[in-house]
Amino acid sequence: MIFEVRIDDLSGPDVAALIAEHLAGMTGASPPGTVHALAVEGLRRPEVTFWSVWKGDQLCGCGALKALNSRSGEIKSMRTRTAFLRQGVGQAVLEEIIRTARERGYASLFLETGTGESFAAAHSLYLRYGFEWCDPFADYEATDFNVFMEKRFSPV
Repeated sequence: MIFEVRIDDLSGPDVAALIAEHLAGMTGASPPGTVHALAVEGLRRPEVTFWSVWKGDQLCGCGALKALNSRSGEIKSMRTRTAFLRQGVGQAVLEEIIRTARERGYASLFLETGTGESFAAAHSLYLRYGFEWCDPFADYEATDFNVFMEKRFSPV
């Protein structure tokens, strides 16, 4: 299936609804105080690049890359709409995030995500793309409800 992955300014109602769905999903899958997903305002910050994934005029998913510093970034807000699960949406946006991280010269790309069955597909996707389990990064703290992954890039 062919998807269009494009940088998005988060101004469309479909995108806002998807972010709200993402936040609700994360809040429903993790205890209070353990959710680190960004709301629309956080995704509009200058250090964040946000992509939406489309099939024609249908919004299929999204993902973001947050610059942590000049050498590393963090994946944020990866979400696939239910109707498009297991069709390559996550793969399409993850490939764009990885390509952008390499273009920026990052040495590492990190992510924090949840634990449990509802996160198993995401863990599997990241592992297939060369991410490895790692210790907490930035200001995160380890809990029973989150895990951390890192993909390291070879110097060019």
